[in-house]
Amino acid sequence: MIEEPYRWVEAIANRREYIEHQLGGGSPIVALSFKEGIVLFTLGRERQKLFEIYDRIAMGAIGHPGDIERLRMMALELASTEGFVRSGDDVSLRRLATYSLSSVLKTAFEQIYGAPYLARMLFVELGRGDLPDLFLRLEYDGAIHTNGGGFGRAFEEFGVLSGNASSTAQMTRFLQEQNFANVSLEKALRVALEAWTVGHLALGAEDSMELPSSATIALHAEEQLTAASIEAAVLDRSTSLPVTWRLLTDAALRPLLQSR
Repeated sequence: MIEEPYRWVEAIANRREYIEHQLGGGSPIVALSFKEGIVLFTLGRERQKLFEIYDRIAMGAIGHPGDIERLRMMALELASTEGFVRSGDDVSLRRLATYSLSSVLKTAFEQIYGAPYLARMLFVELGRGDLPDLFLRLEYDGAIHTNGGGFGRAFEEFGVLSGNASSTAQMTRFLQEQNFANVSLEKALRVALEAWTVGHLALGAEDSMELPSSATIALHAEEQLTAASIEAAVLDRSTSLPVTWRLLTDAALRPLLQSR
């Protein structure tokens, strides 16, 4: 009996190690505010990673495609139900993550005889009125990380997601040194590509406090653009329509991002 709690802790540690290994190679996702809304950006080779959830809410995810789809459908149903029962203005990303999705992920992770979700998600929500945009990262164990605004933290105008903590930290450090809150979409996309490149370089590297040089970032970005497809979308703040989601095509973005 005395050994049971220790066995549970060991099992949880093993689950965490397994999930981190499974997610470790996930292509980074970058989301950041710009003059007319929020842009989400990633590079990939196979499957879709960016999704619309509700009028002003979108999601990016890495992990097992089946688990991502299950969580995406859960988020869609929760948001749609909330909007129908109350109103579209009552659908809140904080409520969606804190009171629903987080608890589902935490329960699945801690039930050691069941399968956990192999997924890590980044949610974004356009701010209403004078409220800032919200960027919220949701981990496979239910942990929530936001872009500030509480406990004395200033809001950051971005959110990032990657396969490991080192890559996420490097992208965060890079974006903290940038000024992009009121820039054009073109400039925001370039910053997003550079931040993605910083994260991608950090996936297979040892932990480092140094950011890569501008030349290294530019070279690696060019190599990856040649080998992968561009996936990007915008939540448009300027539209008068309830739906703000707009996909950006690879064909339109590639000449823009490859021109130096």
